[in-house]
Amino acid sequence: MKNKIDSLIKEVEVFVAKSSDDIEKFRINFLGKRGIIPLLFQDFKNISVDSRKEIGQKINALKSLIEEKISQEKKKLFQTESTIDDKDLSLPGDDLKLGSRHPISLVRNEIIEIFKRLGFVISEGPEIENDDHVFSKLNFSPEHPARDMQDTFFVERQSAFSSHTDDILLRTHTSSVQVRVMENQKPPIRTISPGRVFRNEAISARAHCIFHQIEGLYIDSNVSFADLKQTLLYFSKEMFGEETKIRLRPSFFPFTEPSAEMDVSCKICNGKGCNVCKYTGWLEVLGCGMVDPNVLENCNIDSSAYTGFAFGMGVERIAMLKYQINDLRMYFENDVRFLEQFTNSLF
Repeated sequence: MKNKIDSLIKEVEVFVAKSSDDIEKFRINFLGKRGIIPLLFQDFKNISVDSRKEIGQKINALKSLIEEKISQEKKKLFQTESTIDDKDLSLPGDDLKLGSRHPISLVRNEIIEIFKRLGFVISEGPEIENDDHVFSKLNFSPEHPARDMQDTFFVERQSAFSSHTDDILLRTHTSSVQVRVMENQKPPIRTISPGRVFRNEAISARAHCIFHQIEGLYIDSNVSFADLKQTLLYFSKEMFGEETKIRLRPSFFPFTEPSAEMDVSCKICNGKGCNVCKYTGWLEVLGCGMVDPNVLENCNIDSSAYTGFAFGMGVERIAMLKYQINDLRMYFENDVRFLEQFTNSLF
């Protein structure tokens, strides 16, 4: 009987089912009322007492092997049938929802593409910066209000007796990236710096403590304010339409001299006046100016040989004008109903 059981074990091990009928026949052959296992247990009565323990263990092991084999073959057969036989390839597929880029990303990419056509390259830098790159080298005086806690998130602030340049903070503008570019690259320089910035402001429909900027810098020999104006006019027409007009108003920034604010003609009312443009026909979009010679010298660029211009704009502001959105907070709430409006946008 021992040899017979060993032979049956080998037979069970090599068994492979091609259908559920094969599995059922295999089960009946071994485990049915008149199957091999019941017959083995009947013959077990005629075995000597000394051999019963060993033979009984072998029969039980054979029975367990059969049950495990049936389970394995059923599982294999089910997987095969579920991947092939049970699938109706003529049925229509599931309707999958398409996602979209965030409106801030759409506008950011569009702005970048416009300035790329003018030869500007992208430069990026850290969001956690030191005072030297955010304020000092950009001609901010030690007592400038922007250094105060009301405007700036300080990560690590030194004592009142130490230098401001040791302060660690969240950058308040991407001009810090421009400083790093000027420190490490000789003119000509033509770069834009997109990125996220932080200011300690109350969150409202018109302001947020987190927003996105794109700042541009061009430094070379004989760069003039006329070059700046023509660059911004090209950008405005590409961004808002060929009929767009611009105007430059005198302003002040520590790092540019002269400085200006740029307005574009209101796209909503076509310059006639509406509540969005406060009935002026103009909308402010960015600040700009000629790079202050002190900034060039702070970054080891000879101000007698080179001049340059810089500009900076808030991406949220441009997006508000482009998509006629009147609440900044909508950009940060991840409301699907709001985001679904931009599914078919290209950029």
